[in-house]
Amino acid sequence: MIFEQHYLDCLSQASYFIGDETSGRAVVVDPRRDIAPYMESATEHDMSIELVLETHFHADFLSGHLELAQATGATIAYGDKAVTEFDSRKLAHGERISLGEVELEIRHTPGHTPESISIVVYEKAGDAEPYAVLTGDTLFIGDVGRPDLLSSKGVTSEELASQLYDSLHQQLMTLPDSTRVYPAHGAGSACGKNLSTETSSTIGDQRTQNYALAPMDRDGFIAVVTEGQTAPPAYFAYDAVLNRENRPIFDETVPPNALTLAEVVRAQRQGAIVLDTRDPNEFSAGHLIGSINVGLAGRYAEFAGGVIQPGVAIVLVADEGEEMESKIRLARIGFDNVIGYLDNPLVVFNANLDDVARSSRVDVAAMQAAMDRLDCVQVVDVRQPGETTGGVIPGAQLIPLTTLNKQLASLDASKPTIVYCAGGYRSSIAASSLAAAGFRDVSDLLGGFGAWEGAGAPVAGRDGSELAATN
Repeated sequence: MIFEQHYLDCLSQASYFIGDETSGRAVVVDPRRDIAPYMESATEHDMSIELVLETHFHADFLSGHLELAQATGATIAYGDKAVTEFDSRKLAHGERISLGEVELEIRHTPGHTPESISIVVYEKAGDAEPYAVLTGDTLFIGDVGRPDLLSSKGVTSEELASQLYDSLHQQLMTLPDSTRVYPAHGAGSACGKNLSTETSSTIGDQRTQNYALAPMDRDGFIAVVTEGQTAPPAYFAYDAVLNRENRPIFDETVPPNALTLAEVVRAQRQGAIVLDTRDPNEFSAGHLIGSINVGLAGRYAEFAGGVIQPGVAIVLVADEGEEMESKIRLARIGFDNVIGYLDNPLVVFNANLDDVARSSRVDVAAMQAAMDRLDCVQVVDVRQPGETTGGVIPGAQLIPLTTLNKQLASLDASKPTIVYCAGGYRSSIAASSLAAAGFRDVSDLLGGFGAWEGAGAPVAGRDGSELAATN
C-alpha cells in the first residue's frame, strides 16, 4: 500500500493519496484544487487515480474533485446523503471499495455536516484490524468537527452535535485502539476550536486525550462542543455551496496578467479590489491608495476570504515572483476572479507618488500617548473570542476580523482608530480594510496585544473590569 498525507499549512488542510502497488489503482481523498501533487504521486508510483473521495462538502476550501476528475477520468464519490450538481457516485454505509489488496470501508459519520463520512483503510482486505481511518471533519486530533456551520440552512448545531455524538461513539470509537487517525485538518483551522499541531494520532490516544471523548452523556457532549466556537470566515458559506456545484475548472498553470498602473486604477474604479500580498511593514511604507493588505506569509487565503466578497474582481500587488502563488492560493478558496497584477509595483509607486499612501503603525508608547491625549480614540480588537479571555486593551471594541465587514456600521469612520490583534498580522488586514472603507485616521499596533501586555500596559477583562498589569 502507498499511503501519503499531503498537508497544506496555509489552510491546515490534509488530503490523502492511497494506492495499491499490486494493481496500480489509487484514490485521492479530499483533494485541494491545485492537483499537481497528486498527479506527481501517481506518476512516481506508476498508478492510475480511479476515484476521488470526498468526506463531506468542505466549507474552508474549494476541493479539487472536478479538476482531478477531468485530468484523470476518475469518478467522484460522496456519502449517499450528498446531493451534487455534477455526476457523483453515492457510497452506502458499510460499503467496501477494493483497490486490489488494499480495501476501503465507508462509514457514515454525520455531525459536522449531515453527509459526512469516514473512510477505514485496510492494508489487506482480510486484515483483522484496519491500518487507519480518515475521519474528515468528524474527528480531529484533540478535537471534533464544529456542528454550527449549517445553522443558516435550518439545521441546528444541537441537532448536528447529537448526530456527532453517535458517529463518534457508534462508529469511530468502535475501531481498535491501534487504528491510526488521519483527519482533514490540523491546528489553525476554523473547522474546530482545539485542534492539535499533530497531523495524525490513534484511536486509543484520542480516546484518552481528546476532551470531546471524555466520559459524558449526550447533553454534556452537546454543551461542550457547541460552546466557544470561533466566528468562521465569511467565505465559508460560499465554498460550502460551491463544492456542490458544477463550477469552472481551475488551471493552475496559467499565470495572471501583468497590468499597468492605469489599468489597475481603472479596474479599481470599476469595483475591483487591489489586494497587496506583501509584508505589512512593506505595505505601510507605501501602497496604492485604497488597497487591502493580506500578507502572503500568513494564512493568506483564509483572511483574504474573510474581508473580500466572493466574485469581486481582484488585482494583485505582490513581491516579484509571487504573483502565481498569490493567485493559486486564492483559487484554493474559490476566489478565481484575479484579473491581473501590478507590474513592477515599487518602480510604479516611486514614479506616481500621488497614487500612493503610507499607513500608520504605532508602538505601545505611541498608542498610550494617543489614548491619553484624545478622548475620542476608537480601539478595535480583531482577535477571536477565545483569544480575548485573558484580557483586552481597556475600552476596546471586540470585533473578530472574520466579522469586521458585517460590523463596520458599529464603528465611527470619523474617529481616530487603532486596531490590534495578537501579533500584528491581522491588524494590518483590518486597518487597511477600514482605510479602504473610508476611515480617515487608522493605525494598527505593532506587535499587537502581546507587545502591549509585555510592556506592562493596563489590561482589562472582556467585561471592562480592570486587570493587573503583567509587569
